[in-house]
Amino acid sequence: MAYSKKKKPDLLKKLTYHYRVLIINDDTYDEKLSFRLNRLNVFVFTGLFAFFLILLTTVLIAFTPIKTYIPGYIAPGLRKQAIHLQIKTDSLEKALRLNNYYVNQLRKVLNNEISMEDFNKNYSLKSINPDTLKLAPGKVDSLLRKEVEERERFKVNKQNNTLSYNFMAPVKGIVVNNFNPKKKHFGVDIALSKGTPVKSIEKGRVIFADWSATTGNTIIISHPHNVVSIYKHNKKLLRKTGDLVQQGEAIALSGNTGKQTTGPHLHFELWIKDTPVNPEDFINFNQ
Repeated sequence: MAYSKKKKPDLLKKLTYHYRVLIINDDTYDEKLSFRLNRLNVFVFTGLFAFFLILLTTVLIAFTPIKTYIPGYIAPGLRKQAIHLQIKTDSLEKALRLNNYYVNQLRKVLNNEISMEDFNKNYSLKSINPDTLKLAPGKVDSLLRKEVEERERFKVNKQNNTLSYNFMAPVKGIVVNNFNPKKKHFGVDIALSKGTPVKSIEKGRVIFADWSATTGNTIIISHPHNVVSIYKHNKKLLRKTGDLVQQGEAIALSGNTGKQTTGPHLHFELWIKDTPVNPEDFINFNQ
């Protein structure tokens, strides 16, 4: 017991034993600098330095953009944006498939392969509107569905009109074919000469820029506030998928490409909250 009690003060004495560190001139042996320290001070200083170094590294990673350089890290808003764009792309693909089906059926009518009655019947069955599915509703159910559909449609249009939009006309020209959803014409046709610059109506990101057999060179842009603009029958596309564009920036040159065209013009569509609206309610194409 006496031996163990004697070792404790020896350990404490070793930790607190002072040492002098001298810095001298190697030629003259003159003392330039000296300071005293002990083992306890070295341990405390080393521990505090390591603690503050770890704390600083944690703060830099947690509260600065440097964390984006860490492999495997995903920015918080990137995943949400990717999901939103995927849903929007899926909706546009469905609308494009429906449009292609409509054109193919219309071509059969013009070639006298099917009658107009069969065309209307077959096309209605392919519509993506859930009210047109073959669910065999009764008369009361049909009237209720129609009433709900009208209320929802009025609600969407009213909400769209209350928002403030400042769109720029993609081109200046004469509208030769107006917006008519009953005839499945979800945009307007503006007569133009070939090679006229087509401009973006608002800043946004290009989500589709490619060739389509029916609509030719087509470019689709996603804008803020869930707005999508579509430009069809272009001669040449000046932007590609994924590009960011500004309002008034040239994105294409007008033309006469695709099967659904009879002359040089721009077919322009405006979708707000996944609903086609009349572009002339928001844009003046004559000024």
